[in-house]
Amino acid sequence: MEGQDMELDLTGRLMADMDPQLLDFLQHKVNTFVKWDLVRFFHDNPHTTDTAENIARYAGRSVDTIRVELAELARAGLLEESRLGEMTVYSLTADAATRDLLARFVAASDDRQFRVKAIYHIIRGTR
Repeated sequence: MEGQDMELDLTGRLMADMDPQLLDFLQHKVNTFVKWDLVRFFHDNPHTTDTAENIARYAGRSVDTIRVELAELARAGLLEESRLGEMTVYSLTADAATRDLLARFVAASDDRQFRVKAIYHIIRGTR
């Protein structure tokens, strides 16, 4: 194995040392930095029901990007998407198991080593 290949293999092994449930959550549901921000927002504000426009304003991101990411989080079961008159609004899922997993992810995100690994997996997944 060449030096660079061996280094990448070592990096991959180090980064794979993560709770399998949280790794799956990261790779299949919260697989972008925008989704990570949104998940944290809804975790910190669990009673929020709001439009993509207002959430984008809070997040400091474009409404088009936020709208796409919110819809994907809703399809993944993390958020609920509903109609309120002419508006589409988003809120945190009521599913207790999903909320527990989300809370574990947010708590783990407070750990620097977990964040480094999570960032690695998000960047690797966007290639």
